[in-house]
Amino acid sequence: MDVVDLCGAWDVRSTKPAMAVPATVPGCIHTDLLAAGKIPDPFYRTNEIDVQWVGMAAWTYERTFELSEAFCGHRRILLRCDGLDTVATVTVNNRRIGSTENQFRTWEFDVAGVVRPGTNTIAVRFDCPLPLQWERMGEGALVGHCHSPWEWPGRSTVRKSQSNYGWDWGPSLPTCGIWRPIRLIGFDEGRITDVAVAQHHGRGRVDLGIAVEAELLGRPRAAAAVTVRLKNKVVAEGRVELRRGAGSVSLTIRKPVLWWPNGMGDQPLYEVLVDLVDADGIVLDTAGRRIGLRTLGLDRHPDEWGESFQFAVNGVPFFAKGGNWIPADQFPTRVTEADYRRLLGDCAAANMNMIRVWGGGIYEPDLFYDLCDELGLCVWQDFMFACRPVPANDEAFVENVRLEAIDNVRRLRHHACLALWCGNNEMEQMNVAQTWTATKMSWADYKPLFDGVLPKVVRKYDPQRDYWPSSSHSPRGDRGDFNNPKWGDAHLWSVWHGKQPFEWYRTCEHRFNSEFGFQSFPEPRTVKGYTAPGDRNVTSPVMEHHQRSGIGNATIIHYMLDWFRLPHSFDAMLWLSQIQHGMAMKYAVEHWRRSMPRGMGTLYWQINDCWPVASWSSIDYHGRWKALQYMARHFFAPVLVSGVEDAATSTVEVHVTNDTAAAIAGHVRWSVMDLDGRELDGGRLPVRAAARKNTFVRKLDVSRHARRYGGDLQRLTRNPSKPAPGQGAENLIIRLTLEGRGGKVLATNLVTLSRPKRLELRDPKIKATLRKADGGAFRVTLTAARPALWAWLELGNADARYSDNFVHLAPGEPVEIIVQPAARMSAAAFRRQLKVRSLVDTY
Repeated sequence: MDVVDLCGAWDVRSTKPAMAVPATVPGCIHTDLLAAGKIPDPFYRTNEIDVQWVGMAAWTYERTFELSEAFCGHRRILLRCDGLDTVATVTVNNRRIGSTENQFRTWEFDVAGVVRPGTNTIAVRFDCPLPLQWERMGEGALVGHCHSPWEWPGRSTVRKSQSNYGWDWGPSLPTCGIWRPIRLIGFDEGRITDVAVAQHHGRGRVDLGIAVEAELLGRPRAAAAVTVRLKNKVVAEGRVELRRGAGSVSLTIRKPVLWWPNGMGDQPLYEVLVDLVDADGIVLDTAGRRIGLRTLGLDRHPDEWGESFQFAVNGVPFFAKGGNWIPADQFPTRVTEADYRRLLGDCAAANMNMIRVWGGGIYEPDLFYDLCDELGLCVWQDFMFACRPVPANDEAFVENVRLEAIDNVRRLRHHACLALWCGNNEMEQMNVAQTWTATKMSWADYKPLFDGVLPKVVRKYDPQRDYWPSSSHSPRGDRGDFNNPKWGDAHLWSVWHGKQPFEWYRTCEHRFNSEFGFQSFPEPRTVKGYTAPGDRNVTSPVMEHHQRSGIGNATIIHYMLDWFRLPHSFDAMLWLSQIQHGMAMKYAVEHWRRSMPRGMGTLYWQINDCWPVASWSSIDYHGRWKALQYMARHFFAPVLVSGVEDAATSTVEVHVTNDTAAAIAGHVRWSVMDLDGRELDGGRLPVRAAARKNTFVRKLDVSRHARRYGGDLQRLTRNPSKPAPGQGAENLIIRLTLEGRGGKVLATNLVTLSRPKRLELRDPKIKATLRKADGGAFRVTLTAARPALWAWLELGNADARYSDNFVHLAPGEPVEIIVQPAARMSAAAFRRQLKVRSLVDTY
């Protein structure tokens, strides 16, 4: 097979406005105009508003290319476009060869007889999708709600990334372009069109059912040679006889090495190589799939609480820990391999084992899933529908969606990481009613698509994967009864949107929590990148522009008034918002981990950002970890010690949660400390934590210390024996340390009986000592004369990676953090730029 790559340098032009600039393919119009200096950075200040015209214009991408006589002599010549965004017309040598209307599909056009030896031209015209959206809205499709006054209506009527039009965390910058590779393919005898691999586990072996499909020209039969390798060693091989272009073979892997999610084992990957050969053994085409040997799916069965919702791998149920993923850039074409490696590596480093690819973005590129395979990050994969009704009563629209689903299911099904196909995000709870209304579609139109078309595609093309209709979804009773705690998955937003206290999470007994979240601002370095000095107030127009939740900044401050003392500066406000954000998620995740096996998963909203913004993310747009990401590394750790405080009784329940396959024998060392660092009480609690369970250790009674350190508030309340949540003993800290054999520290935690704002913290007198480490890193050892809450390091104007941050310090217990600056620096420069602060420094 011959391939002519058409990626690289193109030109793009528009007539209204008249403009022509160089272009790069894959790419999009916004990045091309940015590179040409024709538009300002839309992420800076409010420039987004000034570049709305870009999405309203039609743009034509064009280039010339050379072909040889030999290439043009092939019997079959195809133009293959892996992604066109979105409403496009394709011409070759001034001849129209096709049109498209789906960003998520792969397109192939027959250009034999159209291309010629020598110089050829290709042009792809992208029209603004708005007229088509308006037309379909008039035919019955709906607008749904918008997150900003310039957000475009009718986004869900065209198969394009919905978040491209804006969301409550992202800008409205609808773009267009050849966003994935484009090439010409020429062949004479045949090519491989599909390879499917099924796995059958049992009796210490895995049988692989390998099905091959091929397009054969002028011959009814051919063959495919199949080889399976592990670490370049052949472990199985066979031959597939293709009749009418299809055939299959069963190969046995003896002594299989199984794939496991992050934290449960290794991720060995086998290579399945397929060669299409002619009668003489000449290879006509080659295809490959990289697989992990495992079983992975949903385990739903009746139990004492209703019906389970848990994932099981290789027969072992596991608690899903992770977050929701959105496109890593508003313009996904500029997300590099290094970006994906860093972001997904950060997820694994935070002890995540599952990522939900949210349905308002994109089906990610192959690289994303390859990396998830390598890192042990299971993927909950939404189909690309979110929060909007769709014209499911339009046969052409539904057929377009069906072909999109086939494309992507066939592309992704071999990945070890892929755990679940899900029909959509939140449509059942937001967009469906018994009959069409001004904002909702009918169940009669919803069900044929999400209960019919999509699950049929999954059953046919990926029968070993589960399908879930929507997130959230109730599988029993009224489907409008979403978030039922007895079964299904839940999106729990009563804290952020409903203003419930963080303690509300502890009342939730849901089976699987696939969305819940809280917001924070990015750190000062990120904010300075999109603001001018005069913008640096959280209520300034620019700061509010970079906050897409209508209640956003006010809600952050609302909770801050309840939990913390108001910070003294803009920078302190940004940092404190992150501490608060992490606390909210810590309350939720620790509770749900304690609830296992009733609750078996938490995927917080959200992991990443697509532009610099105040949002629910734990990693900001520039890849800088927020406080939540560091805290997640601890509350998602395989072994967790946690405490549940009761201010009314001055007690703390101690729990150990063990996700590992082995029981843990050890003890919990606990201490009650005042804010000068004096230990008032303490002890050691023996514990044997069973594998993959939560173990209640003991309830600690610290009431005698609470009476002494209760502070003025309790003495002034009418009923001091029953303080409100967060109004217990104000100057006590309860520290928990889980120690295993030999005194090895397995986990730590800290509990207070009151809100942090009621703690009379004093200067902890933190000291930092430095030692050089390998690779240009530094070991920073922190000590404190008094307790320091959420102590964090910052390296001035330099980016760095921190092994930990936002840590609690106590007298006599040093904490070491390894800091890897992004660029090499001397020890003297490192010392000059290093800043160490803690909660009291925000006052």
